[in-house]
Amino acid sequence: MTAYDDLLAFTRDTIALGEIAGRLGWDQETVMPRGAADQRGEEMAAIESVLHARRTDPRVGEWLEVAEAPDEVGAAQLREIRRVYDRTMKIPAALATKLAQVTSVAQGKWAAARAAEDIAAFLPVLQEVVALKREEGAALAAGGSLYDAMLEDYEPGTSAAEIAATFDAMRPRLVALRSAILEKPAPAALSGYYPAETQMRMTRELAEVFGYDMTRGRIDKAVHPFSSGSGNDVRITTRTDEDDPFNCVYSTIHETGHACYEQNVDLAYLLTPLGRGVSMGVHESQSRIFENQLGRSRAFTGWLFDRMGEAYGDIGVPDADAFYAAANRVHPGFIRTEADEVQYNLHIMLRFDLERALMANDLQVGDLEAAWNDRFLADFGTAVDKPSNGVLQDVHWSVGLFGYFPTYALGNVYAGCLHAALRQALPDLDAQLAVGDTSGATGWLKDNLQRHGARYAPREVITRATGAAPTEAPLMEYLESKFGALYGL
Repeated sequence: MTAYDDLLAFTRDTIALGEIAGRLGWDQETVMPRGAADQRGEEMAAIESVLHARRTDPRVGEWLEVAEAPDEVGAAQLREIRRVYDRTMKIPAALATKLAQVTSVAQGKWAAARAAEDIAAFLPVLQEVVALKREEGAALAAGGSLYDAMLEDYEPGTSAAEIAATFDAMRPRLVALRSAILEKPAPAALSGYYPAETQMRMTRELAEVFGYDMTRGRIDKAVHPFSSGSGNDVRITTRTDEDDPFNCVYSTIHETGHACYEQNVDLAYLLTPLGRGVSMGVHESQSRIFENQLGRSRAFTGWLFDRMGEAYGDIGVPDADAFYAAANRVHPGFIRTEADEVQYNLHIMLRFDLERALMANDLQVGDLEAAWNDRFLADFGTAVDKPSNGVLQDVHWSVGLFGYFPTYALGNVYAGCLHAALRQALPDLDAQLAVGDTSGATGWLKDNLQRHGARYAPREVITRATGAAPTEAPLMEYLESKFGALYGL
């Protein structure tokens, strides 16, 4: 056994333990009894303590000093191990354990506060989470930007300044497009009753249509849809609304994009640092291209219109064209996950600015709701009516995911680049989607991006797939073309 072999074997066990911790998180969101929250917090803290000890084991540093990569893949493995090791060594074990315990409890308190519309019940534990994340950010930044240090967990190699520049380029065009659209009559929405049981049956069908392997996954319901796991155990959650089937349909397709990325990583990388998606921005590119460029395309919604008619009967729109318009309806709304393609990134920009201010200590937790409501009114022209439509709608801050939100918009940017390349590679894509066949598109994404896992850096894997460095231009051109045609602009 060489130092490289020893290091990989040790890392494999650490990653396996991390997968177990992830399974506990999935359980907490889906089937865990409500009364188990405090105990689960202790369990998560205990396993995080073990993981932190393994990630900072002195042998890892010793192996890294002498390990020689056998090939290019091995060099990528060492790069990722070193990146995680260097970051973890900066975080005190007691802080890592405390964060795991507090965020586990905070997640339950967020869910209860959201259900009760009681922001005051959540703010004390959020204050604790924010204080701990500031402490962690300071340890990681070592005198630099706290927020940039946090971004490194989700989008390695980027900075808040780079993200802000991209957002600044997008924002005027998005606002102009939205303003022009909202001056036009809104298309009719779906109407009717959509039983939850029927929605869940269609959920499983849609996931398989988009390539999800149910023998290595499962689908459950959660307050906030998510995907969890890697390799041969990748799970999806969704949610149902018996008045709005699109909520379930597109949450499912979105999470299927995440799940297929994980299932399609080369199994030679299983339980190694390369065995997962390379970043949350690249991950989001897969979920968003599944959901929007494919799932909301004119071709695919034509097929979906027929399937929903078979499943539910009258759905309140007369034909496939009206259904396509309904699936892409631009309308005022509070909820990020239900936002249309035109307005979605504006939701992200709001969160990006607020969480940067929180981490910089320019905004205090006690002022967060007012800051959110003021910004939402300024950006969207509507006053927030209740906390679940405002600052309590997302789970991310309760579990300490500061630096995560901007990756959603980066994912849209990457998806725009990938979609342009996909269209060039598959000139008959619409003909395939019109009969519910996504295999050409999903196969192209698997071959050109997903199978690589974390072998290449985020921007590099997009560049390799598309032949050009990622920019916001393809996304904006796609949005202006699609919605200009839909609304006769």
